[in-house]
Amino acid sequence: DNLLSPDMVPVGYDPETRAFVSDVAFCANREVIGCNWVATEPGALCEACAMTKMAPDTSIPGAVNNWAKTEAAKRWVLVNLRHWGWFGPRDTGVRPIFHMLAEGVEPVVMGHANGVITISITESDPVLNVMRREALDESYRTMIGHLRHELAHMIWWRLSIEDEFLDGFRALFGDERADYRAALDRHYAEGPPGGWQDRFLSSYASAHPHEDWAETAAHVLHLIDIADSALAVGLTGPDVPDLTWDAYGEPDSGVLMTIAAELAMRINHVNRSMGLSDLYPFVLTDATRRKLAFVHKWLRRGPWIGTPDM
Repeated sequence: DNLLSPDMVPVGYDPETRAFVSDVAFCANREVIGCNWVATEPGALCEACAMTKMAPDTSIPGAVNNWAKTEAAKRWVLVNLRHWGWFGPRDTGVRPIFHMLAEGVEPVVMGHANGVITISITESDPVLNVMRREALDESYRTMIGHLRHELAHMIWWRLSIEDEFLDGFRALFGDERADYRAALDRHYAEGPPGGWQDRFLSSYASAHPHEDWAETAAHVLHLIDIADSALAVGLTGPDVPDLTWDAYGEPDSGVLMTIAAELAMRINHVNRSMGLSDLYPFVLTDATRRKLAFVHKWLRRGPWIGTPDM
């Protein structure tokens, strides 16, 4: 559970040093939802839990367990992004605010608006997750994927104050000023355009430039984390320089995507040997690789210190 060392000493994860440590203050949510991060002082929340300004109604059946899984996924994605400085101690820009909501009578619509990210923790329920994935005909649907997607929306919002970013974005993804609600309504009514697989990583990405960005950014994080995790446990391939290669430090997106896709394909074959779904059930085309390269460039650049208009 990542709360104890092998010799049963209580430990917590320090995101600044990227190490588990003991003899420190632990997050106040440790006993509530099993948060394994450290805090600045006893009784305080860790950096990740402090971003959650609205917690779920824990009287709803399954809410505590689903909340714990959702916060664990959030911590994982925040660690991904901190490799490039996003939302870390030297990021002076706007931090995300999370509303973690449980679905009761009414459904919860996930999304981002001006730095506030709303997440349905009920999506962490494995049965509901499979039902929705099948209903929406998606090959991949996880809480880590949701959080990467929504945090990507926020990063776009922060980058959007820079003209160079917007010009490049519109050239590749299209004009985000197109009516968003009308685009989504059309997508759900008519489905994706013909041949969408050649230009988009998912059918949902074809709905609107904002969703194309968020899906593509999530895939950058998927691929880089697959590569980083594979090398961390000694998995390699012919295109991997050596086990000391740093996926997050790689400046060449082409090299990164080639290595990550190769490792993902190898793990796909391992999964198939056990009758499991592919780890990464996607195909990278020339068009999607160009988008991935653009997103990788801006994510790796790190946080923009300005503040978008609220």
